[in-house]
Amino acid sequence: MSTRILIGGIGNVLLGDDAVGPYVTRLLESQYSFGDSVEIADLGTPALDLTHRIVGLDAVILIDCVAPCDHPPGTVLLLRKDDILSVQPAQRLDPHSPALSECIMTAEMLGVSPKDLLLVGIVGECFEPARPLSHAVHKAATRAVDAIIAHLERLRVPYEKSASNSTPSVWWSDPAPHQHAKSP
Repeated sequence: MSTRILIGGIGNVLLGDDAVGPYVTRLLESQYSFGDSVEIADLGTPALDLTHRIVGLDAVILIDCVAPCDHPPGTVLLLRKDDILSVQPAQRLDPHSPALSECIMTAEMLGVSPKDLLLVGIVGECFEPARPLSHAVHKAATRAVDAIIAHLERLRVPYEKSASNSTPSVWWSDPAPHQHAKSP
């Protein structure tokens, strides 16, 4: 029986740093190849339908931007299933609101939750519409990829590094020019 794994990027590519989840999935696809047991997907902005994506999988790695907190922008946080379940879900305003903890709780109650779940959270800085990734978050994407590869190694998932080691070119990934400018 083979291990079934989902690596999913969560986020809205139209809202600045919120696009980091989809960007990291593109980095992984451009720099590594995995066997048939690993699915890499841009999950967009899922709501309760995320439950259906994770049911019955052996392992799930989700990449998402997290709101500014006690950590500076670009900090990569690794949260396990127990970490996520220990936080009380926020009040949902509509059926499309993000619902990661609710989806995991539902899968747990049904007895179909992934055995291994990791959230790679990257602390965001800018969430303005039509903005690219901030410089700090763009730099953090590489560290997020490294964390994902390290986790896959712990799970003994085979992979190959691509010879080209290319970086995907997507309009929403390049850091805003003003963030590179140095003060006189």
